[in-house]
Amino acid sequence: MEKVKTAYKESQSPVSFLKNLLIARWRSLLLLLIGVYLPLQIFEILTVKIWENQAGFPWDVPILLTVHSTANPQLDVLAVALAIIGLPWTAIAILGAIALILLLQKRWRSLAYLLTASVGSIIINRTAKELMHRVRPQLWQSIAPEYSFAFPSAHAMTSITLVVILLFLTWASSWRWLVLMFGSLYVIAIAWCRLYLGVHFPSDILAGWMVALGWTIGVSLIIKPYGTKAKSVDSERPEDETTLLPEERKLITEE
Repeated sequence: MEKVKTAYKESQSPVSFLKNLLIARWRSLLLLLIGVYLPLQIFEILTVKIWENQAGFPWDVPILLTVHSTANPQLDVLAVALAIIGLPWTAIAILGAIALILLLQKRWRSLAYLLTASVGSIIINRTAKELMHRVRPQLWQSIAPEYSFAFPSAHAMTSITLVVILLFLTWASSWRWLVLMFGSLYVIAIAWCRLYLGVHFPSDILAGWMVALGWTIGVSLIIKPYGTKAKSVDSERPEDETTLLPEERKLITEE
């Protein structure tokens, strides 16, 4: 009996509680570190350096010139086509169609994630551009010039945001592997076309990737669009997306 009491006291100790919490939540903590903290830290470093020196980084111009050295008429057509495909308006149309499907299916949690992640990404991009006022490269005459500010790249942010949203929405199915594979190719292709056309520095692309990753993954940790198929404790019917998760129900009860 004395051993049971001792074990119970130890289980209630702060050290034991923290250990159990870390064991239970290590995946979320790892995702928070790799998917949110590190991308935002890189974005911060890029932002500070560019704020101090608008010319950017020593590797910006050499990379642009290397990509431009491959220019030919066939690649010109491909780059312009990719630039159109990668426009924010194209992604908005795709996400709008998905949002309508989610609405009809009453998948409220997934819909909330899609809207929050996509609208937030647009706001972050527009705000950062207006704050940074970084001009675009002028190393050669672009065949598809842009006249807005450059940092961070809207095309880069849009591509990452779209792919991550689709990845989380398909996380519970085998479709996630196709999304991951083709999504990665899509993100790289969009980044290449921005460099090929000479309308972005590589640091603009990297910054767009990092802030979009940090935002979309961070929102997923709050809304949890991938964690809505848990079994109900008091029923055999699985909880759908209109059902609050246990921690959400507890929070509302405490308030």
